[in-house]
Amino acid sequence: MLDKILRLGKETAIYGLSTILGRLLNFLIVPFYANVLLPGENGVVANLYAYIAFAFVFFCYGMEPAFMRFVASLEIGDKKQNFSVPFLSMAATSVLLAAGIHLNASAIAGLIDVSADQSMLVALAGWILCLDALAVIPFASLRMERKAKLFAGLKVVNIVVTLGMNLVLILGFGMRTEGVFWANLAGSAVTLAALSSVVLRNITLKLPRGLYAQVLKFGIPYLPAGLAGIAMQVVDRPIVKALTDDATLGIYQLNYRLGIFMMLIVGMFDYAWRPFFLSHAKDADAKVLFAKVFTYLMIGMMTIFLFVSFFIDDAVRMTVFGKQFFPPAYWTGTVIVPWVLLAYVFLGAHVVFVVGIYLEKKTQYMPLISGAGAALNVAANFILIPRMGIEGAALATLISYAVMAGGMYFVSQRFYRVEYEWGRVLRGVGAGITLFVLWKVMAPVPISSGGLATEATLFLAFPILLSVLRVVDWKEIPGVIRRIGRKGEHFG
Repeated sequence: MLDKILRLGKETAIYGLSTILGRLLNFLIVPFYANVLLPGENGVVANLYAYIAFAFVFFCYGMEPAFMRFVASLEIGDKKQNFSVPFLSMAATSVLLAAGIHLNASAIAGLIDVSADQSMLVALAGWILCLDALAVIPFASLRMERKAKLFAGLKVVNIVVTLGMNLVLILGFGMRTEGVFWANLAGSAVTLAALSSVVLRNITLKLPRGLYAQVLKFGIPYLPAGLAGIAMQVVDRPIVKALTDDATLGIYQLNYRLGIFMMLIVGMFDYAWRPFFLSHAKDADAKVLFAKVFTYLMIGMMTIFLFVSFFIDDAVRMTVFGKQFFPPAYWTGTVIVPWVLLAYVFLGAHVVFVVGIYLEKKTQYMPLISGAGAALNVAANFILIPRMGIEGAALATLISYAVMAGGMYFVSQRFYRVEYEWGRVLRGVGAGITLFVLWKVMAPVPISSGGLATEATLFLAFPILLSVLRVVDWKEIPGVIRRIGRKGEHFG
């Protein structure tokens, strides 16, 4: 069982490296845009990409999770048929949707506050959505085949091509906002071309009866759930702006991004988790395995929570090449970082708990769970921000993700009961929260020898407490190290 958990960790790390590299490369393009595009032009780009995020949910309509669920079980048809049904469905709908956006670009531009002379950007966005949607099932197939390195490599290729084309089109050809979208389209096209071999070896036109109806039944609930999930990520920004001012929103936004450390962990884990639990669902010890994965995930996330929370005030005050990492005006906003990190801890739990709904095909409950979280988020923001400022907005996010995790747990347990190791989990989380409370009470002075010593002592106390409370068996570590080089099994 330990080697299975190790393999999950290894694949999570591979996905993570591509994610981290991708975010680093995307971060490097920010100052480029700031210097070559006007603020208004950057605003147009940001506005359109926000709509692209929402539109992508409609382009995918749950086909990715549906494919992964049915190709793992092969309840109807063979592997090629289970690939072809969602892929051909998305191919047809994506082309139709993109064509509709292209033909109605001017009207859509007016609806989303884009000037008529920039309606071509809307048309380009439609075709970007189309190409990205066509790549979804091939990418999911690589995940199910446990080809994490190829998956990660192609994701990096997409980013590198997109960034390279930005430089060529904007600097070389003098394009402005249109260069951003043409570059994205080029990156998407190259990626889809690279995935063509995956499509060709899996495609078939001999489709079984009944499979499409089952795929749609499983996947469609992801559409409203996905929209609610995106709303959860962005709805607090306009509320903060409405209840405070632009400067406060700027402080909130920049400090919220410091929670990226935990978000990356959850995202990395999610890439590896679904193929993992689908491939092991029929194992005799599957439920025990899933419980242990949850235990180790929670310990890992609490470790990151403590490290970032303890040292974030030191990090933002650091100087790099004579300049401060964060200007002093933003320092007060670090108070939200621990709450953002904890919100992502609950999101990680939510990702684990989805196993029951996934395996038992009860996805109709997902919109209810996500919708409840989104509605609570909006209400909590309006209640807490006037009383607590941006800390209230961060707490609203934490509360809503906690409710979503709880809802997912209780619904999943109803259909697929897993005996999670709550004793170990609660002892580990309790130890972490206790150290966090001590840190808050002691309030060490940032960038001081005494403060750093206090923070380091509290952080190093965590693994000691995990051992004393018997949360982790450190004797397992040598076995993990010996297995670290093993090659994982491939699905199918």
